[in-house]
Amino acid sequence: MKTIDDNTVCTGIDVGKQWLDCAIANHKDARRFANSEDGHKELLNWCLGHGVERAGLEASGGYERGILRALRQGGMKTVLFQPMQVRHYAKFIGLKAKTDAIDAGVIALCTLATRDAQEPPAPYHADLAQFVTRLEQVEADMVRCKTRREGFTVASLQQQLDEEYASLKRKRTLLLKALSAEVATHDDLQARLALILSVPGVGLRTALALLILMPELGTISREQAASLLGVAPFDRQSGKHDGSRHIAGGRTRPRRSLYAAALPAAFQHNQALIDLYKSLSSRGKTHKQALIACTRKLVIFVNTVLARGTPWKTEHAV
Repeated sequence: MKTIDDNTVCTGIDVGKQWLDCAIANHKDARRFANSEDGHKELLNWCLGHGVERAGLEASGGYERGILRALRQGGMKTVLFQPMQVRHYAKFIGLKAKTDAIDAGVIALCTLATRDAQEPPAPYHADLAQFVTRLEQVEADMVRCKTRREGFTVASLQQQLDEEYASLKRKRTLLLKALSAEVATHDDLQARLALILSVPGVGLRTALALLILMPELGTISREQAASLLGVAPFDRQSGKHDGSRHIAGGRTRPRRSLYAAALPAAFQHNQALIDLYKSLSSRGKTHKQALIACTRKLVIFVNTVLARGTPWKTEHAV
């Protein structure tokens, strides 16, 4: 992780299906490029010509993947923002007008204001992320298929849906094997995957999600890991109102996967989580509150083994 100073030249890129609007923080120069392979090359050259060291983009339903890959392959440090982050920043600085060029300027300022910069993942990382996306799509189809079956009583229709579910289940298995095989072609990722799998209660599906969707793990603090996943509690307190603690934000996809893993881990697979769940339940915490706490512990355990570079040991639970 690297911290930038106020002299770092940052650009913001507002991503659309056809166009990429670019602006440099605290600079009048702005340009529009085609969201195409040639446009990506032109944009990278424009950035290098202006001494840009860091580029910020807003996630735009996948339209950002091409330019993100081009920038990272060109050695540019990148920051990918969620739309909500950019909107909150624009509100914070009192900006109400909205055009593509203005949005690019806001993203540039947001990029400059973001103090900690992660090193960009390897170029192949985006391809692996697409495997996870496809895996999630198949899993969502499995849930829908199972739900649909409950609404039918005709045996032939139930059989049809059973066959559809079985087909989806086979697809899921093949996708997991294909993704595991892709990871195995990269020694660094395979080593990280083995470390994640050493944590009791973390299976292959969850380990792959954390490996690919949270590449920062092992380079950040335990507090940052919990916050990145969205399971770090915060106090909601104002004036005379003393609110309870909440969680918010973070990365939904890996959180969903790790939360699902926390349930069996807290009852069977991980003694540290079994003890934690019992302790919280005895103190009046709800099932959901205890599971969120176990999820938080799990991501901290994973972050710890990756940071130390050694497989899970009981002392990691301390």
